Amino acid sequence: MKFVLASQNKHKLVEMQSILSAHGVEVVLESDVGLHVDVEETGESFAENAMLKAKAVMEASGLPAIADDSGVCVDALNGGPGIYSARYGGPELDDAGRYRLLLENMRGAKTRAAHFTSAIACIFPNGDTIEAEGICPGTIAFAPQGDGGFGYDPVFFLPELRKTYAQLTAEEKAAVSHRGKALEIFDGKLREYLKESGYGTDQ
Repeated sequence: MKFVLASQNKHKLVEMQSILSAHGVEVVLESDVGLHVDVEETGESFAENAMLKAKAVMEASGLPAIADDSGVCVDALNGGPGIYSARYGGPELDDAGRYRLLLENMRGAKTRAAHFTSAIACIFPNGDTIEAEGICPGTIAFAPQGDGGFGYDPVFFLPELRKTYAQLTAEEKAAVSHRGKALEIFDGKLREYLKESGYGTDQ
């Protein structure tokens, strides 16, 4: 059974594959099935945006599609950048530019508390959907640390581990991250869905 990931992000693909392969599910990028679906993220929540992306890719590919919408929500910035995390500061900024802008905007902040949120949405050609959400609390570091991960990982600090996301091994990150938690919930829901529906047995 093949799922199309509504993303061009190879980092997300690796994280999705590690969980879904246990179900005999092969996860591929849009580009692997000849697609590049540009979805306008008009939702007002991570969950809405994830479903918008999954629905568009499912309709374009005719295959089950899975999407993740995630971001960092910073208390001192009233929950920002939130759903705008990937577009923070405009399209000309790369990952490093975005987290540097975040650090700049937090100068003098009284609290550095933050959390990462990941919403996962999956939609099947028959219209069935599965959704899951995971949250990981932490703080924003004063400077980037570590060279792993992507996005805001170098500045998202986990006090209990005394490491940023970018300093974690893949196994450590999967165990504690917002996406890891969302995928764990999604994994249980997918297992139940496949058992009850028999979906994929004749694929």
